[in-house]
Amino acid sequence: MKKIFPLLFILILSTGFFTGCKKDKGEPPVLPPQESMNIDFTNFISITKSEALITGQKGTTNSNWVYAATTAGVWNLIINTTLAVPVAAFKAAVNQVPVYISTKNWQWSYTVTLPSGTYKARLTGLIRASDVQWKMYITGQSSDVFAEFLWFEGTSKLDGTGGQWNINQSAVSPLAFLQIDWTKPGTTIGTVKYTFVKAGDAFNTSYIEYGLTSNVLNAYYTIHYYTGVKFSDVSIEWSTTTHNGHVKSLEYLGDTNWYCWDANKVNTVCQ
Repeated sequence: MKKIFPLLFILILSTGFFTGCKKDKGEPPVLPPQESMNIDFTNFISITKSEALITGQKGTTNSNWVYAATTAGVWNLIINTTLAVPVAAFKAAVNQVPVYISTKNWQWSYTVTLPSGTYKARLTGLIRASDVQWKMYITGQSSDVFAEFLWFEGTSKLDGTGGQWNINQSAVSPLAFLQIDWTKPGTTIGTVKYTFVKAGDAFNTSYIEYGLTSNVLNAYYTIHYYTGVKFSDVSIEWSTTTHNGHVKSLEYLGDTNWYCWDANKVNTVCQ
């Protein structure tokens, strides 16, 4: 009987110890919103071949919308090429269950299959005093084969209202390529800003900022980019429901006035 009590005492202590360890893990960090990496280009992706041919010809029936779509399309191309794999890998994390790996550090590990191949993704989230540090490691496993490398990293505020991503170009060229700054003050994304940061590239420091407002034209782009000759500034605003909008560019349009299009993309007089 005397031997039973020490044994029970040890079991009670052990149970309490392991329960305590489990509680010490806490909860995993909340993933930043998928929209933090993704600017909405849906109002400007239906440009046709014939529309593209008239880009640069002022005064044609839909030249205002075409100019806006072509300018925004430069950035959309980056998303569909260089950022296709890391963006898809990050979006897939929301459906995964993280594993606790060390103090305040969690890991999401899974595979993603894309037209370009199958990739292994390993996302870590380290909870720090004032933010969460994120790191995404990706390995190319089929077709596009490459060893694991850090494709992007970033931080997000503990309350989820904003953060930053720093994305490298590729496994072949793992150099700083794009910085993404984002805010989410409410239930929807507030702003997303891409800044091109590749050193030595003429396009370096070019950026596009996307945001949502409470205005009638409730979405906007502010664009600063290298045209191949010089840097140009373009402002675009549109309605996400009726799809009408306007564009402004001193360098291209010759003045600081707005140039409008209607719901059918046709040029119209600005009101």
